[in-house]
Amino acid sequence: MEDDEITADILLRAYAYGVFPMGESRDDPSLYWVDPTERGILPLDSFHVPRKLKRTIRQRPYDVTVDTAFRATMAACATPAPGRSGTWINDRIVDLYCELNARGAAHSVECWKDGVLVGGLYGVSLGAAFFGESMFSRATDASKVALVHLLARLRRGGFTLLDTQFVTDHLAQFGAVEIPRSEYRERLADAIEVPADFYSLAADAGPEEILQSLSHTS
Repeated sequence: MEDDEITADILLRAYAYGVFPMGESRDDPSLYWVDPTERGILPLDSFHVPRKLKRTIRQRPYDVTVDTAFRATMAACATPAPGRSGTWINDRIVDLYCELNARGAAHSVECWKDGVLVGGLYGVSLGAAFFGESMFSRATDASKVALVHLLARLRRGGFTLLDTQFVTDHLAQFGAVEIPRSEYRERLADAIEVPADFYSLAADAGPEEILQSLSHTS
């Protein structure tokens, strides 16, 4: 398939099959499909929120919102940062995922400080599966706070699979693991057939409600 033939509908079918797109670089419009032999997931029934991060959540250092700045969150994820000189998120990917967001099939979690976007993440939602794509942080623990809010939202909404694609040190501290492609596809096939609600948790949910949603697995 030619790159310019990839549409939002094709993206969703690809996710349902177990593959996802990446760009060669920020300035290269071409895309390619990725299908790792070992897939990163963050188990929703056994993830771990570090104690220090729980204290941070209770201190409420950031205003957390959902789906209020999807394109800005993607743009921030695509911006070079310390330890990340380049990115695979090109303009075509931004446009495609913004279309998914407009259709309710992709979501963002944003962290704000004094009205400035300082952290967040975005991903694709399909049935009871959520496919985490990328995250960024411009303030202490901002991306971690966004991740905890996402985890609480997924648990509350009945999601059964959180795909992280790969396992990084950042995700490993929450309990992310790798599983074989065959096992991932079995879990995926089950998850996409189950209804789930990304908005089951109120947008203004406070720290205690967030942590309570996670308490039985912490």
